[in-house]
Amino acid sequence: MRRAPALSFLLVTVFIDMLGLGIIVPIAPALMTELTGSPADAATWAGLIGSSYGLLQFLTAPLLGRLADRYGRRPVLLATLTCLGVDYLGHAVSDTVWLLLACHALAGAFAGTPTVINAYLADVTEPEDRARGYGQIGAVFSLGFVAGPTIGGLLGAVDVRLPFYVAAALALANVAYGCLVLPESRPGDRTTKLSLRLANPVGALAAVLRRPVLGRLTLARFVADLARMTGQATWTFFVAAQFAWGTAQIGITMAASALAAAIFQARATGPVVRALGHRRAAVVGGSVAAAGSVGLAFAYEPWHVFALQGLGVLGSVAGAATMAWISRTAGAAEQGTVQGAQTATIAIAEMAVPVTAGALFAWSLSIGRPGLVFLAAACCMTAATIMLARTRD
Repeated sequence: MRRAPALSFLLVTVFIDMLGLGIIVPIAPALMTELTGSPADAATWAGLIGSSYGLLQFLTAPLLGRLADRYGRRPVLLATLTCLGVDYLGHAVSDTVWLLLACHALAGAFAGTPTVINAYLADVTEPEDRARGYGQIGAVFSLGFVAGPTIGGLLGAVDVRLPFYVAAALALANVAYGCLVLPESRPGDRTTKLSLRLANPVGALAAVLRRPVLGRLTLARFVADLARMTGQATWTFFVAAQFAWGTAQIGITMAASALAAAIFQARATGPVVRALGHRRAAVVGGSVAAAGSVGLAFAYEPWHVFALQGLGVLGSVAGAATMAWISRTAGAAEQGTVQGAQTATIAIAEMAVPVTAGALFAWSLSIGRPGLVFLAAACCMTAATIMLARTRD
């Protein structure tokens, strides 16, 4: 890998991004209830605010990727990080849900860090090293997931708005850090046109999907995201219903799983992909993840869950391998555009999955088989794996 300071900044950025989101999770219900005066209204507004983020991210991600291709990665990344810090400050000072909605929608509109970071990583790593880089990003993502809720819960016990101030300080400090140490990975190309055809999500996705290999990889990644998010949306409800786990047991298990995933992604993903190749690593990882989802559907003892979490950790190699494969397929001058389209597909999944997975889990619970929701996740992951297996490397 080239430009070690740049890679370090990317890893710190991902960690702070996830840490900031995780800090907010434990205290968001309390803040929303404080603003609305009703737990029911708080839940309704929380859903609306969350959807506004995903919708705006979907609409603007291709534009941000295109801007990164035209003007360079550095200014776009620093601008999006600044908006993230402003969003956290808005949460901290908001005295109405409408202001909170406006702040979160603005943050969604500038939620370009995944797009630009993935493009930047492709710029500063050789193709054979990208899976390792994406694995490291996944690792720090997991570490932020472990640390964020813990810190948020402790700070929220002092004051419900304190975690937002801390998250804002971390985000803005990272902007200052980036201004000092972050080099430009690829000078902007002013011949890159900011046409409406590629700067809107529908046009950007259509342009990517029309390309045989890149389109199949994008579709496979989207279907795999449906599987992953289905599990994320319902896992805690499943173990609570199936095994009567309390919050402490759920939290400890999730933290242990995230820590194991971080270690595996940081240390093993690169060697596995180099040994197997992008296609085979993605197929093997997807198959393992699908098997883990099938196992959860029929788990009836708590130890089954622990073993199946291990399969989930091993299956995480599929995501890094697929991302590296996508970046290798895209040209150097279009990494931002292609990654913007990938972020748009993630936003679609984030808007659709919580509602559909929640409804499916409610149905499976009503017939006394709460684990059946994971069969849907397994079907999606299997379909994604088949698409990857049928794509030429």
